[in-house]
Amino acid sequence: MKQFLLTPTETAGEPLSLTSSDVEDSAPGHGEVSVKMEACSLNYRDLLVRSGKSASGGSDPVVPLSDGAGVIEEVGPGVDEWSLGDRVALTFFRDWEDGAFDMKYHKAARGGSCDGVLAEKVVAPAHSLVRIPSYLDPVAAAALPCAAVTAWHGLMERSRPLKAGDTVLCLGTGGVSIFALQIAKAVGARVIITSSSDEKLERAKALGADETINYREHPDWDKVVFELTEKKGVDHVIEVGGPGTLERSMNSVGAGGSISLIGVLTGFDPPSASLFPLVARNVDLSGIYVGSRAMFERMLAFFEEHQIHPVVDETFAFDDAGGAYAALEGAGHFGKITIRI
Repeated sequence: MKQFLLTPTETAGEPLSLTSSDVEDSAPGHGEVSVKMEACSLNYRDLLVRSGKSASGGSDPVVPLSDGAGVIEEVGPGVDEWSLGDRVALTFFRDWEDGAFDMKYHKAARGGSCDGVLAEKVVAPAHSLVRIPSYLDPVAAAALPCAAVTAWHGLMERSRPLKAGDTVLCLGTGGVSIFALQIAKAVGARVIITSSSDEKLERAKALGADETINYREHPDWDKVVFELTEKKGVDHVIEVGGPGTLERSMNSVGAGGSISLIGVLTGFDPPSASLFPLVARNVDLSGIYVGSRAMFERMLAFFEEHQIHPVVDETFAFDDAGGAYAALEGAGHFGKITIRI
């Protein structure tokens, strides 16, 4: 079978090299299954792993990408819950099945600290799979494991679960923010979304966004958010920027609200803003890093109930995996970038 690897280069500080190779198939062992992969998707984290900046990336060659879907083609001994032909997606954290997060789960974050899914076949523990709803095709299902579960975790599983009538602020129009928009509208919430592109904002409106803000035209977008909410602030913020946007997110959240701190698009430096507004307004600040298999399954039930379809911006051929990375790095996408295998 063919697989891709990220391999360290001889020059220190250089990005890892993405190469493909032919390797022998591996048979599933006890408690494992073999999945014939049909599609994968990329996340910003995959750029960090390739650059060597991700904490979950190892120094050894690793099969990249955490998100993929396929069909079970072989079942190992001791596996009763899966059968040949079952359509499945793989979880981001291989061993986080349910319950509270534990740092040990970082040792098996697919596509970083353990092998990922950019391969024609993947051998996986039976406990690290979820069943794909029949209404989703493989490309759509492959878009879910990281970005969708992250959005679900932030809005529905932590601190103050989203409810009808709440207002949600989504930063940008990448995978997590677009999934958050779709989840929020299915719940019956109001959504404000930001972007530097009017074209992307129009696409967000077509998905149900109630208010849009072009942050290039309105650098003080937090003031616009406050005006749009009659100076009350929003109930939930999907914060994907990090230190460069956290201050404005804190200015945007209302009393008793929550901020889901998800991304580091503006870097890893500490924020320079005072955190006192969180105290004064009794705001919850939650660090969100994907989620468990149980969260994934609850999300899939919700998606099926509401017939939510992932927004896939562009799909690349397996042999053009490098093109998919380049498209993600170009940041011109709306929603998800995927690879068909």
